[in-house]
Amino acid sequence: MRIRIAVLIVAGLTAAATSSAHHGFGNFAMNEDVEFTGIITLLDFVNPHSWLHFNVTNENGETVKRRCELRSATTLRRSGWTPEMFVPGMRVTIQGSPDRADPLACYTSTLVFADGTTLDRYGQRIQARATATGRRAAGLANGEPNLSDEWAVEQRVMTDPKGRDGTLVPLSQVGEFKPGAVPDGQREIPGARGTPEAEQGRNPFANPGARSIVGLTAAGQAALEALAAVPRAERSCSEGSIISDWGGESVNRITQRIDTILFQYGRHGRERTVHMGMSAHPANIEPSWAGHSIGRWEGDVLVVDTVEFMPGRLTGTTPHSAELQVVERFSLGDGAMTLTREYTVEDPGYFTESYTGRETLMVANVRYDPEPCVDLTPPLPAP
Repeated sequence: MRIRIAVLIVAGLTAAATSSAHHGFGNFAMNEDVEFTGIITLLDFVNPHSWLHFNVTNENGETVKRRCELRSATTLRRSGWTPEMFVPGMRVTIQGSPDRADPLACYTSTLVFADGTTLDRYGQRIQARATATGRRAAGLANGEPNLSDEWAVEQRVMTDPKGRDGTLVPLSQVGEFKPGAVPDGQREIPGARGTPEAEQGRNPFANPGARSIVGLTAAGQAALEALAAVPRAERSCSEGSIISDWGGESVNRITQRIDTILFQYGRHGRERTVHMGMSAHPANIEPSWAGHSIGRWEGDVLVVDTVEFMPGRLTGTTPHSAELQVVERFSLGDGAMTLTREYTVEDPGYFTESYTGRETLMVANVRYDPEPCVDLTPPLPAP
């Protein structure tokens, strides 16, 4: 009778996992409905998915232990959900969809609490697009732009608040669409209710295959194939990269100092130091997840050059070698309330071309607080 907050960091993988904000119906038969009423026994408040455990009394008077999946702990926290909402001994009704592999598990669409209040899967209990007071200091006393703060991407939520059909849109835009709508230019999430995969009872994620976001050399292709052989449960909570771990669901923190700028990643609480005032990287740097970063200001833009990485995963299913080099450009916008990062990635060991990207984060609406990660999802059923 407790709330369990567990930690699992899988070590020793040649390639590391991405932390991209994802949505996959995975094991769940979204075209089917289930409803259970029971007594809460335990909450696994973890990433990449939280799980609510409860006891149900069946028609024979026997107690059956069940569990239903929720969104990630980080996303729930950013939506105002807390572990204290799920007190052991509390009565709750869960409406959702069954798990294909585990008959005692389900996907949560709606919660009905003992007092009659309801909360949909994508329900927001606090304003998720935080603007604080709408103002923050744009610069520091030394004249540098003020990057010090806690930053996160805007949440993406399904157009169906119950999380069964439709697609993902920025939270600030969800009111523009009917429940379950698919905006022009987008597509429904494969496996969502009413899609061909759901109607045919197929799991669209059972055989995702190995894919790269950039052209690969022969060595890069071999690394990609080796990565695909690593079980999903091992990949989901392992290290990502400075590219993948900056976005996604996490809340990150930047702290500017005189000679360094500290980046703290919400994913696993990893840290990275940018050394200012250095014109070149020192010799004999020990390779690491974060590499070695040197920074300089070009006007109001922070330019960061990073090398000396351990081989790992850049993002998604794309591997990178020890020859990876990342150049990032950070700039403030929207009255210093947003932070945009543009980046260029080179890797002559694995890539046949450069990879570029861009994302914008906002001042976070909750404090930086790294959440534990342990993948409790049942193994995917055979196709």
